[in-house]
Amino acid sequence: MLTHLPPLPLILDYGDDDRELTLEDEKGIFLALRYRRRVRCIRLCMPVSSLRRLVAAMNSEFPILEKLCIMPLANHDNGLSLPETFKAPHLRHFALKDIAYSLGMFHHPSPILHIPTTERIGQFVQYYSPQLWRYARFPCHIYQLGMTRSTHNRSLRMFTHILDDDSLLNIFYFCQPVMLDDNVTDVDRILEGGEWARERWWYQLAHVCRKWRSLILGSASHLRLNLLCTYGTPVADMLTHSPPLPLVIDYLGNYQTITAEEEEGIMLALQLRDRVRRIRLRMPLRYLQKLTLAIDKEFPMLEYLYIGPPIRHSSGLMIPDTFQAPHLHHLILSDVGSPIVSSPSLITGMGLITLSLQRISPSAYLHPNDLLQQLSLLPYLESLEISFHSPVPSRDVERQLLHRPVTTHVTLPNLRWFGFRWTCAYMEALLPRMTTPRLEGLKAHFFLQLNFSVPHLLQFMNAAENLRFGCAKIWFVDDRLDVYVYPHDRVPMYSFFTEISCGPLDWQVASAAHIFHQLRTVFSSVEHLTIEFLRYPISSETNNEADHSQWRELLMLFGNVKTLCVENEFLQQVSRCLQGDDEESPMALLPELKELEYSTFGVTASAFKTFIDARQNAGHPITLVLRRSHLPLE
Repeated sequence: MLTHLPPLPLILDYGDDDRELTLEDEKGIFLALRYRRRVRCIRLCMPVSSLRRLVAAMNSEFPILEKLCIMPLANHDNGLSLPETFKAPHLRHFALKDIAYSLGMFHHPSPILHIPTTERIGQFVQYYSPQLWRYARFPCHIYQLGMTRSTHNRSLRMFTHILDDDSLLNIFYFCQPVMLDDNVTDVDRILEGGEWARERWWYQLAHVCRKWRSLILGSASHLRLNLLCTYGTPVADMLTHSPPLPLVIDYLGNYQTITAEEEEGIMLALQLRDRVRRIRLRMPLRYLQKLTLAIDKEFPMLEYLYIGPPIRHSSGLMIPDTFQAPHLHHLILSDVGSPIVSSPSLITGMGLITLSLQRISPSAYLHPNDLLQQLSLLPYLESLEISFHSPVPSRDVERQLLHRPVTTHVTLPNLRWFGFRWTCAYMEALLPRMTTPRLEGLKAHFFLQLNFSVPHLLQFMNAAENLRFGCAKIWFVDDRLDVYVYPHDRVPMYSFFTEISCGPLDWQVASAAHIFHQLRTVFSSVEHLTIEFLRYPISSETNNEADHSQWRELLMLFGNVKTLCVENEFLQQVSRCLQGDDEESPMALLPELKELEYSTFGVTASAFKTFIDARQNAGHPITLVLRRSHLPLE
């Protein structure tokens, strides 16, 4: 290969534990190592006897080497080491097990640290990279870095003492975990703030040796160390025997029982107001009613507050009026009486990035003008959600607006995601008074209204230049209709989502047609359409077939669609709709369609034969694609 191919960079990958290394393999590695100026990556996982000969051959400079991984297949203590003449000035990642080496082999400037002043947990902006172990300009993941107390491993014992404090501190800094992974796209999980259990990342490091413990605890602010109070943690004992680090209170359960000891621990932690950094409480109402009373006075370093029961309640939990959090950045409250009107001091001078008020109690109804006035104080908002527990009748909203019209206009220059659950009358009164130039995602929930008009929603969406629509998915679920619209078919995060609560299938088809008709100008660019049925096919009452005209009314709105995907056992209704009438042109429905995908049980390609033949005869052939079927609902 090296003789007959151009001189491209080389990757030496012999990391298969199950494959025996042959003599020919070993000769090939030796030959490749002689081309030092072309070697970019090396991974060697093999018996020590072979490694010893190969490592000895790495006795010069490898100028483009970026990754180095050397792992003997069995633990040993035979003094295996990299030659002193080995150099790798551009090494970016290395993992060495039981290998002695000198840091001088890697000539690279120290990493430049950027220490964030706040942890932004949101949908669009994150300080942290997707990896659990974070890397800067010189990332290094040291295999079993001091994590073993084996008395037979001299190289690891040596390693814990060979690094100076600055180098160790840099490594510890890069070990800080991600709270929220990049691949999380569910908005509810994003609002929850990620995996707070990862706050324990430094616990084991601090137990390696006295030097590490002293260095870690002495750099607590730099490393953003926290003590985690959560289920199963003896909080009282931890607070007694631990240094006075910031506290993270995390009880994000659904129906999990809170023991008397855990309740006492939460109350004890909440009393240390000047140390509480984040609070997340989701538990049955009887516990929340008692614990929220302890969230009073000032919490000077609180950054994140999440409170809500696991199921809907109309009780309207209230945060005490005396509560203040001048450095709060993320506020998520569910089934709680809205604090932004009852306690304006909560947001005065505050740089909120996330505000989510979910299922606001009817007793805390917000007049649109009051809501806009409070939002005008929050120019740094990036994620905003406002939803009511139950609808306020449209006639009541209209009557209030006659007596007190909306006069406030608010611009939210940093808002990226906006979600709401209102009646159409409330939405149409509010949206004309809002400007969101950077909006990228919109979630709109409507209470059951089959006939509604939303011209101001259409104007609002048209004004948001970053809202793009290229792929739509319509899900017919048992009790609701879900509509997802994405910028294109490879983006996991929606740009528009709406949910309408209704059960019968014919109502759902009519609702979908009505929504897309109301917003047809912004959705005219959709090129990929998926129709999916997530329903149990057992109730003839709720699965009433939508008539031919309803399906055609829906599909007629997608004149630019090039790919149509229909899934599961209701596909017969769609296939009959596509056949059209005898006197109708075959191009009247989905004129730009190029590909038809289906995935179902009990339906064959013959269901589309009439439609496919008609388009073929019209000179616009369609490719029929059978996708892998999902398991049917039982």
